[in-house]
Amino acid sequence: MSVPDTHAGQPRKAAMAAWIGSALEYYDFFIYGSAAALIFPEVFFDESDPATATLLSLATFGVAYAARPVGALFLGHFGDRVGRKKIMVFTLILMGISTFLIGCLPTRDQVGTLAPVLLVLCRVLQGISAAGEQASANSMTLEHAPPHRRGFFTSFTLSGTQGGQLLATLVFIPIAALPEEQLMSWGWRVPFWMSVAVAVVGYVIRRKLDETPAFEQQAATEGVVKLPLAVLLREHWADVLRVIGGALVASVSTIFTVWALSYATSDSVGMDKSSMLWVGALANLVALGAIPLWATLSDRIGRRPVFLVGAAGSAVTMFLYLWAISTGSYRLTLLLGIVAFGVVYSAANGVWPSFYGEMFSTRVRLSGMAIGTQIGFAVAGFAVTFAAQIAGPDGDDWSAVALFTAALCVPPVVAALSARETAKVPTEQLGERTAGQAAQPAKVAA
Repeated sequence: MSVPDTHAGQPRKAAMAAWIGSALEYYDFFIYGSAAALIFPEVFFDESDPATATLLSLATFGVAYAARPVGALFLGHFGDRVGRKKIMVFTLILMGISTFLIGCLPTRDQVGTLAPVLLVLCRVLQGISAAGEQASANSMTLEHAPPHRRGFFTSFTLSGTQGGQLLATLVFIPIAALPEEQLMSWGWRVPFWMSVAVAVVGYVIRRKLDETPAFEQQAATEGVVKLPLAVLLREHWADVLRVIGGALVASVSTIFTVWALSYATSDSVGMDKSSMLWVGALANLVALGAIPLWATLSDRIGRRPVFLVGAAGSAVTMFLYLWAISTGSYRLTLLLGIVAFGVVYSAANGVWPSFYGEMFSTRVRLSGMAIGTQIGFAVAGFAVTFAAQIAGPDGDDWSAVALFTAALCVPPVVAALSARETAKVPTEQLGERTAGQAAQPAKVAA
């Protein structure tokens, strides 16, 4: 039995829904990163010990990444059972609500230690939401895309993520410029309150999108898998490990976005907060153009070489970026920030949605991407906390942090070198096992 082709025009709609939804959702996620570096140490933690307060604040940034694997198990299971569209809508609503609540939280001065506890709870909800967002959006775009342009169309999810990060940075620039008293009392709350629009806009955009033809075909013929995780671990365990290793490249993003911002604006360097936020904004602006270009190149020459350029190149360029910050030269920092994050890192960032998604079959694609990426992202999230410790008591040992970041780029390189090239494989054949590896038929539900 086949499913009628009623999805004309859906590839572009899916790509735009992924872009806009990811931009809105990751706006929420990244304003937390800026606040964790610049605001929360004073608002939610002990002001008498600034170094410890900063460390604890950065640790709350990583809490969401710890929650992501749990969210991936739950949302991946239901995404492969009930479809991609429902998970995409759910994750946006959850992210909008949890982020709005952060803006409403009482401070440490008002309720004591209850304040950071409530902050962590909201951050956990953000992490659960983010766990399903990219995997569902990537699955949606990949399964709607023409076979020869899967790299390009799936890259819109990551372009949206960069767009959200850019928007979050632009919103925080005028907020950071407020007088200190206004900034710490009410100013920092405004970006979080604005997230109420996320749930409304995201719902309107995504509820009109069709489910993917690949998922509908799977449900109409073989049926959906009752236990996607069991099938995933039996048939695709090696690819899950590759995705986990590859996802560690996200450490480049978290170090750039959070630790480097905190370091640059610390007393040891003394750069202006607003100026450093502009470094991130301009790097993300460049990334918006670089990501689809790298992805288009991967449609022509393959996923592996492009991903390798991004992973290996980031190990070098992040070292140069942190060195530039240590010199105190804003122009050098701006230039190398754009090169490191806007150009080089975008090679890996733009191609991984198709690279990872093509490792799995339709019946376990969302689970495979969600679980693999979120375990790797969990490490990347806490990379900021480790970096703060590695940087020493004064927080200025940038070379140690650079070496640490470079070490985290090694597993992604190994993962890419060991992976199959899938850019030219027909969509319906993705994730098929090679001869001699046939597995027992999986239990499915009609």
